[in-house]
Amino acid sequence: MGFKKKFAMGAMSALMGLSLIGGGTYAYFSSSAATDNTFAAGTLDLSAQPTTIINIDNIAPGDSMTRVFELHNNGTLDIKNVTLDTAYSVVDAQGDNTEDFAKYIEVEFLYNMDQFNEVIYTTTLDQLKGMSPKAVSEKIFNEALDGGVLAAGDEHDLVVKFNFLDNGRNQNQFQGDKLKLTWTFNATQGDGRDL
Repeated sequence: MGFKKKFAMGAMSALMGLSLIGGGTYAYFSSSAATDNTFAAGTLDLSAQPTTIINIDNIAPGDSMTRVFELHNNGTLDIKNVTLDTAYSVVDAQGDNTEDFAKYIEVEFLYNMDQFNEVIYTTTLDQLKGMSPKAVSEKIFNEALDGGVLAAGDEHDLVVKFNFLDNGRNQNQFQGDKLKLTWTFNATQGDGRDL
């Protein structure tokens, strides 16, 4: 037998031995355990009742209208912040407006029915529209909702008084006009928790 054959046989024997040794390392006791885990996200579900807070005709300068509505947290998570976006459009019946009708609609946010005359914040609709959501939350909802928090499953009454301001001058330009107001209440959760 030549050197090449002896060498080849030796190499093959070595490889077989290594494969047997390597294959033997996989023979061991084993055990396993499985766990079932679930991550279920909570919900934020803010609603306002009624959905139409005010719908009134034939107002005149000096008139006031008080309305009550409720914010409901129908979700499973606490709402830490409520903000308010204000949008409106004015229908100028005669096409003669030189001023924004919303400048003369004052809004008083009041505490609740028990403290009907305690004002939280007063502004006009045109100013409210220009406020940042954070400013609205700090000025109105932090006070009205006891720190701004609306717990899961809770509801809170809010009272709003609208005043058509009488500026003591001729306001004929607003006769027959309509102001269409949309308030959008937005809810955000609080900080994350260590559960």
